[in-house]
Amino acid sequence: MSESSLESLRHEKSQKRSPRRWVRPIAIAGIVIASFYSSVCAALWFGQTRLVFSPVKEITTTPAEFNAKYEDVFIPVQNTDGKIENIHGWWLPNAKQVEQSNQGDRKAILYLHGKGKNISANAKHANRLMQLGFSVFIIDYRGYGKSEGGFPTESSVYTDAQTAWNYLIEKGYKPNQILIYGHSLGGAIAIDLALKHPDALGMIVDASFTSMSDMAQLDPKYRVFPIDLLIHQRFDSIAKVRSLAMPVLYIHGTADELIPSAMSQRLYDSTPTKKLIVLIPNAGHNNTASTNEPLYLNSIRSFFKL
Repeated sequence: MSESSLESLRHEKSQKRSPRRWVRPIAIAGIVIASFYSSVCAALWFGQTRLVFSPVKEITTTPAEFNAKYEDVFIPVQNTDGKIENIHGWWLPNAKQVEQSNQGDRKAILYLHGKGKNISANAKHANRLMQLGFSVFIIDYRGYGKSEGGFPTESSVYTDAQTAWNYLIEKGYKPNQILIYGHSLGGAIAIDLALKHPDALGMIVDASFTSMSDMAQLDPKYRVFPIDLLIHQRFDSIAKVRSLAMPVLYIHGTADELIPSAMSQRLYDSTPTKKLIVLIPNAGHNNTASTNEPLYLNSIRSFFKL
């Protein structure tokens, strides 16, 4: 056998006996993947509130643009450090209620908006609800609009909703004169508030979701991560609605591409008290009322016997 043939044979045997040459690249790749995975998990944990909340400070619209009278309201609330911060809101008094001598007949809506922008984006709808015969109190959570404070959290928005409730009580409204309204993320905040005040007039949950965990599962890119372990802004409405004691009206658009209407159906199915679900054909996430205003408003009138 020639020298070159022997050398070739030795090389071939060397290759067969040296699987270690693949070990290092595989190990490095594994380390890189594990590091990336851990980094994303850390980002999801520490940056979670930035995914949940999208506050905007600038007020661009007021109820005056829709010919509604309103008052600016600032309510003090204490933060976790003991510092006093002001929550900003609008009070839209219903003209007929102002004229009523019998205060027992008056009613108010506590309006809790969704994750994006601020009360500016909700001025028109607040006026629409006021036309039903309610006075309306709509607030910005701390970190939104003119409300003071840092970036919001699940805990802080629950406190802000409770502070707004207390304001209406101090204003002379009884719990059974207050209708809680929440849109999208505000629906989850409304459900939490409703658990604390089962004697409220009722609640409207507009285009909301079952839980933040369920919302995360809708996005394929999050399915490879241990979402239930990573989520700390839980907004677990599906667990909470099982303990509701007041009448609840669920409203959702059938063409909602952000939160599927099936989530409102699940909330409805899990609610043990008087309830109704109204699906607005062809309505998206932010236009349930404007898509079919007669159906939207008549559903509220009928369900709450206005």
